[in-house]
Amino acid sequence: MRIAARPENTHQERLLRLLRDRGPQSRSELGLPMELSRSKLAVELDRLAELGLVEAGGLAASSGGRRSAIAQLAAGLRFAAVDIGATSIDVAVTDGEMRVLGHLSEPCDIRQGPAAVLERVLDLLGKLRAEHAVGGRLHGAGIGVPGPVSFRDGIPVSPPIMPGWHRFPVREVVAQELGCPVLVDNDVNLLALGEMHSGSAHSVEDFLLVKIGTGVGCGIVVGGGLYRGVSGSAGDIGHIRISDDGPVCACGNTGCLEAYAGGAALAREATILARAGRSTFLAERLAQAGALSAVDVAEAAAAGDPLAVAMIREAGAHLGSVLAGLVSFFNPGLVVIAGGVTGFGHPLLAEIRSVVYRRSLPLATGNLPIVLSELAGVGGLIGAARLISDHVFSVA
Repeated sequence: MRIAARPENTHQERLLRLLRDRGPQSRSELGLPMELSRSKLAVELDRLAELGLVEAGGLAASSGGRRSAIAQLAAGLRFAAVDIGATSIDVAVTDGEMRVLGHLSEPCDIRQGPAAVLERVLDLLGKLRAEHAVGGRLHGAGIGVPGPVSFRDGIPVSPPIMPGWHRFPVREVVAQELGCPVLVDNDVNLLALGEMHSGSAHSVEDFLLVKIGTGVGCGIVVGGGLYRGVSGSAGDIGHIRISDDGPVCACGNTGCLEAYAGGAALAREATILARAGRSTFLAERLAQAGALSAVDVAEAAAAGDPLAVAMIREAGAHLGSVLAGLVSFFNPGLVVIAGGVTGFGHPLLAEIRSVVYRRSLPLATGNLPIVLSELAGVGGLIGAARLISDHVFSVA
């Protein structure tokens, strides 16, 4: 496996991350946060240029004296980002500043198993690499999967909705194929990283990112860093029990939050309503497509279907109930709602807010924004690129 160049000391590490997060900077602009002398800063930037990680970007505008040279990340830096969901695959190639240069997406059933799914991932990445002339210059790849991950080993561990993936060596297999460093994490953690890099949480150090897709999960950011827990399962809120006699969840237990408010649960309830003839919109959609999804529920609600609206509000109430406890416990500065079910928009958000603000401690909610993610379908990809860039831009 080709090893990408890495910074040699903490000064170089900080410089790379500053240039990634803030974009091109003049040497005078970098001097203040770096707290280095002009000569020492020049030495470190020159060494990063020798390593192929930084390059000159011309001269800054004059402020009355000698014009300062601009430093920027090397234009040839390329990271692969992969977001594997329960029903889809998204892959992208980014530059060093996490800008998405190319993005491909296709439907895919995670239950097909790791061999089939990763084959599609590699095929899509191959197309992007050819399209953007990446060739052999890929510096790293970040991968998100919809289940618990042992981050140290790069393997899924007992993922409820991923049959056949338990302890499959995802990192090792993909690294061998791509010939670059690879990191694997839970998809919700990557959404949190994406939100922290270029979303609503850009300036927030303590926040929760709740993903509502086929399942329900939570990314926890503490002091500007991800909190994964001892074994990597922190934030698995979809399997918090909210009823002793509720529906059976994918994990095998009953009454889990995910069994009430996840996309699969809403699709199941919509199908029941459609077959019973209680919703004309959903019945017609079921007859046309043969199956229903959470997207159909969102479209039914947008068309004014009262039962679909009621389903969304009920899901929001369940989510808000669990979040209220988390907010009182964790006291975050922000809660971001992301994932496919955010297509439900403000009816869902309004219900979540109502329950959280009513049930949580006033001191915890007095200045707490609860917002929808604005990163659409690229949050997980930006987070995946951020994850691997943190690794490549750290001291070897």
